[in-house]
Amino acid sequence: MASGGDGAEAPGGRRVLVVGGGIAGLGAAQRLCRHPAAQHLRVLEATARAGGRIRSERCFGGVVEVGAHWIHGPSQGNPVFQLAAEYGLLGEKELSKENQLVETGGHVGLPSVCCTSSGARVSLELVAEMASLFYGLIDQTREFLHAAETPVPSVGEYLKKEISQQVAGWTENEETRKLKLAILNTFFHVECCLSGTHSMDLVALAPFGEYTVLPGLDCTFSGGYQELTNCIMASLPKDVMIFNKPVKTIHWNGSFQEDAFPGEAFPVLVECEDGSRLPAHHVIVTVPLGFLKEQQNTFFDPPLPAEKAQAIKKIGFGTNNKIFLEFEEPFWEPGCQLIQVVWEDTSPLQDTAPSLQAAWFKKLIGFLVLPPFGSVHVLCGFIAGLESEFMETLSDEEVLLSLTQVLRKVTGNPQLPAPKSVLRSCWHSAPYTRGSYSYVAVGSTGDDIDLLAQPLPMDDTSTQLQILFAGEATHRTFYSTTHGALLSGWREADRLTGLWDLQSQQPRPRL
Repeated sequence: MASGGDGAEAPGGRRVLVVGGGIAGLGAAQRLCRHPAAQHLRVLEATARAGGRIRSERCFGGVVEVGAHWIHGPSQGNPVFQLAAEYGLLGEKELSKENQLVETGGHVGLPSVCCTSSGARVSLELVAEMASLFYGLIDQTREFLHAAETPVPSVGEYLKKEISQQVAGWTENEETRKLKLAILNTFFHVECCLSGTHSMDLVALAPFGEYTVLPGLDCTFSGGYQELTNCIMASLPKDVMIFNKPVKTIHWNGSFQEDAFPGEAFPVLVECEDGSRLPAHHVIVTVPLGFLKEQQNTFFDPPLPAEKAQAIKKIGFGTNNKIFLEFEEPFWEPGCQLIQVVWEDTSPLQDTAPSLQAAWFKKLIGFLVLPPFGSVHVLCGFIAGLESEFMETLSDEEVLLSLTQVLRKVTGNPQLPAPKSVLRSCWHSAPYTRGSYSYVAVGSTGDDIDLLAQPLPMDDTSTQLQILFAGEATHRTFYSTTHGALLSGWREADRLTGLWDLQSQQPRPRL
């Protein structure tokens, strides 16, 4: 592979820049490397590491997932699962036929134990009854995809409307009714984590069913998710990845010269924060939607066409964070996998403007028990939305103090030892990410995702593909997932190589 400035590029070779080294960018680069025309390919990554929102960290004597946690729907139709299997990163259980055939409907499994915020144990039968009601309604929301019209604009409003009708028929005493509503409120918060949104009222009802759930019991990587992106990266020629190279502006629809290529004009010029300017025939943009929302006005010159700019504004992008707590001794029972917390006196039918300062932690859905790392025991809490973003502004000490108080109340043990340490994700404040993943917000549809995925220039894609777009937010049915991101990277690589194969039939004009 010829390097940028030596002029040794073969005739017909293309200069391609991939912006962003997450799984979409890495997948695109891996695919392009196999094509003889991609003789000058670079992946420009703003940070010091590849993987993007896949981020495994050595901590607590093991590996924890600060970003993507599971392969969702690990089965034959999932390219992340297939690639992980190919690289030998999964165990026998994960690869088993039984695991691949499980239909979860995209719903989270039931907790091992459920406690109220004042320390009472909640009957798991009652939790299962409320889960059945809630997930039954979630399944119903997916049926509006081809409906002529929807009764309400959002998933949240639909769920609340249906739950209100159910509540009218409840015959239990007041205390049990309140508890059932509080349990349902936790399931709303679980769904906010899954959708990466602050509230289900922000998620559009009509297109909700377009998100496709693959079969398979969600599984994890014993050695860390990042092993996968490391394997992809290791397959690339050694000079392809350039780290700590944030892009400032992508100039397109131009005619840019470079001394190393006399007589050649390039339609795109990528200007980096460090002042370097890299001309290219094609640029694949794989940055997160959160970054695009914040930077699109200065990131593209000329500005994006109005309809694409609108699509970026309309598609939702929220925050889902994790808080890891390390304990010397587990306070939970052996075999416990998920501790659910039900916040008393909460209800999905009451809109309470939360005091973030005083009660941000009430958005916590509970704690996943991670497999022990030797003698180290770790809980992983999940929290989404504005409360999650507020949590990022606090110090580690403040988070530790708040969660120690929560756990003491939940367990009914005021003497419960405080966690030894805390580690948390802060995806909203990460400057090149600005959140976790996308959802189809009220006021947008799957068409906006397709608009975002459309290459530039939008009026004439048959002869020129100057800027292409990949990333989870550009996949209409698998948005928010690593497999959606990977497929989008492959899609844009294939779009480019398809164009090159067409053009190889005719000589390329030199300017």
